[in-house]
Amino acid sequence: MNVALCSLQSNVFSYVLSLKLAKKIVVWGKIVVFAGLVIYIGYVLRQQRFDWTVVQRQLQTVAYPERWAMALFLLTPVNWGFEALKWQILLRRVENVTFWAAYKGVLAGVALGFALPAQLGDTAGRVLSLRMNRAGAVGASLVSGGMQFYVALVFGAVAWGHHLMVAPDRATSGGQLLLVILSLLSGLGVVFGLVRRPVIGWLEKRPVAGRFAKYWTVAGQYDNREIVLALGAAATRYLVFSIQFYMALRLLGINLPVPISASGIGLVFLAKTITPAFNLLSDLGVREAASLWVFAPFGIPAPVLLTATLTLWLANVLTPVLVGLIWVWKLKLTAE
Repeated sequence: MNVALCSLQSNVFSYVLSLKLAKKIVVWGKIVVFAGLVIYIGYVLRQQRFDWTVVQRQLQTVAYPERWAMALFLLTPVNWGFEALKWQILLRRVENVTFWAAYKGVLAGVALGFALPAQLGDTAGRVLSLRMNRAGAVGASLVSGGMQFYVALVFGAVAWGHHLMVAPDRATSGGQLLLVILSLLSGLGVVFGLVRRPVIGWLEKRPVAGRFAKYWTVAGQYDNREIVLALGAAATRYLVFSIQFYMALRLLGINLPVPISASGIGLVFLAKTITPAFNLLSDLGVREAASLWVFAPFGIPAPVLLTATLTLWLANVLTPVLVGLIWVWKLKLTAE
């Protein structure tokens, strides 16, 4: 066992050393962030030892917990259904697909995204599910991810503003500065949406960027109606998984006022969105660490909060991954 473990560690270390400098920075950056998350979660658990009896006592205070659990899991296909709708809308400029075909591509992307870095797996699953014009689909996938990121950013800015009011100890100069930065980034997103076509046209003429134009020029082809429809699907999906998070909290007997829950959920999803993803872990750990910090002022026991976030992860990530594996096996590496 020790020999095998040492061999595995040696292989991983050799892999890291073989990467170019830019890739090494990304890899080590992820390792540092992940280590920081683990250390923070461990620190909190040392302050509040994980005790299943605390979770069991909390569950006993909930009336009809099975209803909260059922509603949480029933919303999972709805959640990813809106993601499929957004993907279908954006894909029309590349290839006309049915909603069901878009749904299968999204699930395949979720499954591959569980094992591959950042957005690489998600994009690969969606693109390989198509039969033609896969280069253009890469751009559509990037636009889809960018829209979901922007929605999380805007809602996160509003959530942080409310959080500073309900947790005044965090309304420091740094906290106020962060609010200004989030607000400016939200505004810049609107500005970019208005000037996206001239910017993309300018990039197409650049020697370096122009070589990869076939992958991202589709971003300048969408009209305002398509942008609004896709952003609407992204915002609706955000609201659906926010409701799922709230149901996971209620399932574990965490009954905070709705505005406080909503702002806390918005901040957790903001942290999850801007934090790098980790191979084989997806966002597991990010949501937990963010939840422990965000809800710390409200006196929620750490074991209860961690159980709630893990339940949400099981419903929204692991379940779709297992279903998506079905479609991964049907992907074709070559296009027609």
